[in-house]
Amino acid sequence: MPQHQRSKGTLIVTGALELSTNQITHFYSPAKNTSEMIKLLYRIVDAYADQECIYFSWDAASWHASKALYASVQDINMRSDARPQVKLVPLPSCAQFLNVIELVFSGMARAIIHNSDFPSLEAAQDAIDKYFAERNEQFSKHPKRAGQKIWGDERVPSEFSVSHNCKDPKYR
Repeated sequence: MPQHQRSKGTLIVTGALELSTNQITHFYSPAKNTSEMIKLLYRIVDAYADQECIYFSWDAASWHASKALYASVQDINMRSDARPQVKLVPLPSCAQFLNVIELVFSGMARAIIHNSDFPSLEAAQDAIDKYFAERNEQFSKHPKRAGQKIWGDERVPSEFSVSHNCKDPKYR
């Protein structure tokens, strides 16, 4: 007998993983598009305003390679204020094994979302916020760069290997 459930809403988490401190910055987005990537870009630039340079690396999704995003990066880099320079280092297509944040999102999804029954979208967001806050606190107390084990619910060790597929094939 097929199970039918009423949808409680759609949830898109936009985030960034800072590799040297293993900290996640995240927010909820209405869509996966260029404007959300630009919003993330400015949040990260503001958060790391004391740095000389920030490198952004991401997969080959179309909203990561838009003219508007490149224009925003150029705008940031042309300013004379104390903002850091932004350098883009896109990952090759079909290289999900290099996209370390996929491990973090996969672990979060397995720990929080899969087989859950939240009463509302807000309850799911609260659980995700708590997960990332606890994760960030753990790595603040016990610093460890991303590149080995990130949190514990990942499918494979978070190290660069051509044999790793960081996305969970059961959940697309």
